Amino acid sequence: MSTVDQDYIQRASYRLDKFKKVKNGLYNFRCPYCGDSQKHKNKARGYFFMIKQRMVYKCHNCGIGRTCANFLKEIAPEVYSEYQLEKYRQGRTGKGSTVEEVVLPDSKPRFTNRTKDLKKISDLNNEHPAKQYLLNRQIPEEQLGRFYYVDRFKRWVNSQKQTFDSLQNDRPRIIIPLIGEDGVWFGIQGRSMDPTSTLRYITVMFEDRLKLFGQDNVNSEETVYVTEGPFDSSFITNAVAMCGSDVDHSTLPYRDRVWVFDNEPRNRQIVQRIDAAIRSKEKVVIWPRSVTCKDINDMVLQGLDPSAIIKSNTFSGLEAQLKFTDWKKV
Repeated sequence: MSTVDQDYIQRASYRLDKFKKVKNGLYNFRCPYCGDSQKHKNKARGYFFMIKQRMVYKCHNCGIGRTCANFLKEIAPEVYSEYQLEKYRQGRTGKGSTVEEVVLPDSKPRFTNRTKDLKKISDLNNEHPAKQYLLNRQIPEEQLGRFYYVDRFKRWVNSQKQTFDSLQNDRPRIIIPLIGEDGVWFGIQGRSMDPTSTLRYITVMFEDRLKLFGQDNVNSEETVYVTEGPFDSSFITNAVAMCGSDVDHSTLPYRDRVWVFDNEPRNRQIVQRIDAAIRSKEKVVIWPRSVTCKDINDMVLQGLDPSAIIKSNTFSGLEAQLKFTDWKKV
């Protein structure tokens, strides 16, 4: 049944602003009922997803839910007529119908309430250590709501997924959520605020997905900048972060992307990553010699404008190879 639903959802896509197929059984676009965000024209929080082999609609902005049939009837009546005829051919409508009524969930699809017992950094007072930590790093205030705080990291993680056998030395951490385009928290990074900690970052995955921060916050139709760390990405418009992982270029879903590696020409691993990106014909940033800061956050702390530097130092092909050869020191 879902094959028919998906076929007719795509036929109705001409009526759906910012429509895109995220993957088989998952479609995203701006909600035609509420109009979605009025401030951000690229925000798209309407989703078709599969429940019990049926496609159903849910808007994460206004909360409206519809079966596929009712959605098509209200939004694309000309497509709905064809949809009903197709179901009739398959014996799935009319008297004796095999179509069951789909009960929509009250919450978002597959959205476990990961934020329970977490506090948004933006909601904390300015004297709170976690908020102080990010403000001292000059993370933009409008970005603070993307990060969370928890008093007892191990206990909270175990409430989501059994991970730690012992709760000894359970300390506070900043939670960096890994959220997919479908809004699902598929993993997290816990960032220690203790400068003496031997484990600055602890990554816990809830689902097997590409380990990228910021997938829920970018417009894939525009240039996407791929930074190394989540905090670095908060300074760049339309950016995701690799979260310390070695991302395969071929797995990234963004057609137009620029790789922004750290400025560490003596770091063999980073040098190898840049070399691999250039060989794969990717666009990369090669930092100029005048910039000595090791990453984007450090540049901001030194009063530099990383966005301007990135735009004027993005290269590909032979030019990238020449710039890279001059930049590296290993």
